[in-house]
Amino acid sequence: MAKVKTVFYCQNCGAQHAKWQGQCNACKEWNTLSEEVLEKKESNSWKSTSSSSPQKRQSKPRKIEDIELSKIERLSTLNGEFNRVLGGGLVPGSVTLLGGEPGIGKSTLLLQLSLQFQQKVLYVSGEESQQQIKLRAERISNEPNNCFILAETKTQSIFRQVEALQPDILIVDSIQTLHTDYVESSPGSVSQIRECTSELIKFAKETHTPVLLIGHINKEGHIAGPKVLEHMVDVVLQFEGDRNYVYRILRAHKNRYGSTNELGIFEMQAYGLKEVANPSDLLISNTEEHLSGTAIASTLEGLRPLMIEIQALVSSAVYGTPQRSTTGYPVKRLNMLLAVLEKRAGFKLGAKDVFLNITGGITVEDPAIDLAVVAAILSSNEDEPIPSDLCFAAEVGLAGEIRPVTRVEQRVVEAEKLGFERILISKQSKLPKTDYGIQVLKVAKIQDLVKILF
Repeated sequence: MAKVKTVFYCQNCGAQHAKWQGQCNACKEWNTLSEEVLEKKESNSWKSTSSSSPQKRQSKPRKIEDIELSKIERLSTLNGEFNRVLGGGLVPGSVTLLGGEPGIGKSTLLLQLSLQFQQKVLYVSGEESQQQIKLRAERISNEPNNCFILAETKTQSIFRQVEALQPDILIVDSIQTLHTDYVESSPGSVSQIRECTSELIKFAKETHTPVLLIGHINKEGHIAGPKVLEHMVDVVLQFEGDRNYVYRILRAHKNRYGSTNELGIFEMQAYGLKEVANPSDLLISNTEEHLSGTAIASTLEGLRPLMIEIQALVSSAVYGTPQRSTTGYPVKRLNMLLAVLEKRAGFKLGAKDVFLNITGGITVEDPAIDLAVVAAILSSNEDEPIPSDLCFAAEVGLAGEIRPVTRVEQRVVEAEKLGFERILISKQSKLPKTDYGIQVLKVAKIQDLVKILF
């Protein structure tokens, strides 16, 4: 009997080691190596009868000008936000990986999509029974559809059902629950995830069937398993949001068939996820009472302009060390802006608590909201409300100068569309035209901002 060959995989980064050791040489994490058995069988085809499969045609090198391009016919998901992030729909033969926090709505999103498809869909679940999925499906939709549910975790059994059903789209929830006979290790291990994904990729490329995978994430927020998993698939999507809020954001971290600058916004309802066509209306509160510390910023999420509300609270520090707390905004950038206000504008904020919040539970890293953050802080410090018809779109530099931002015209048009009468931008910003339905105010430094506000 041949000796079984084993190797040691790092469960954090997926690096392979010949023998056990306390620290991984690749990621420097301790006690992350686990022993796993290598493949015992030579065949790892997705087909149940690999011997009957035709011999593959050998690929030959061709000059780049001789290669003919064929138009890619995408499959529409009938969901505008999901299509936007994918670049127009699902590409035949593509493999898409969707990751996110537990309970954020990954399974609900893909089940909702599978119930909307006009094509035949096979939804494979390794976490829930058919009855559990049926209960959630009845809450989402009562219309007849072509969705088939399979509760299975073994890839060989899944592919036998695939050959019998011949689905147009395959959805797997989740990749960490699958296991194959060709690797002797527990589901969720590095080798199992890599081998199961490899089989699904071969199936997608040979049959031109789109495959959607759900992936778990670890405590650091990255997709669990080897990092090579994200390199193997064609599209990597991240579903994020605060579970205490109703809004969810879908981002593309990798997309071989489209841009990674787009994002989709959904609203979690009792009947599923609802598309948000105009998120600016929802992210801005429509209160008639004008309070200090509130400013409206024009930001860009991907190619979509958004108007978001920024709230700041400045108060005297009760304890010795002032507090700096943010929600949805980098705390280091807040500290930088507070230092600029104290050094360049003369506002004594070093001994005061500063709390900053971006409403709606979204996270924004666009530097174009710097001017709105500064305006909200100054408004709360002086206890003077900012006029409700005024919004901001500019970056603040370390010298106290107001710097221009990209695609400022889109920001101005979005502010005009939502009924704002004035917008503050950098004096260095260049607009293609001068006649807008909104008054464009240009400022060069923070002192100019103070004169306008107070």
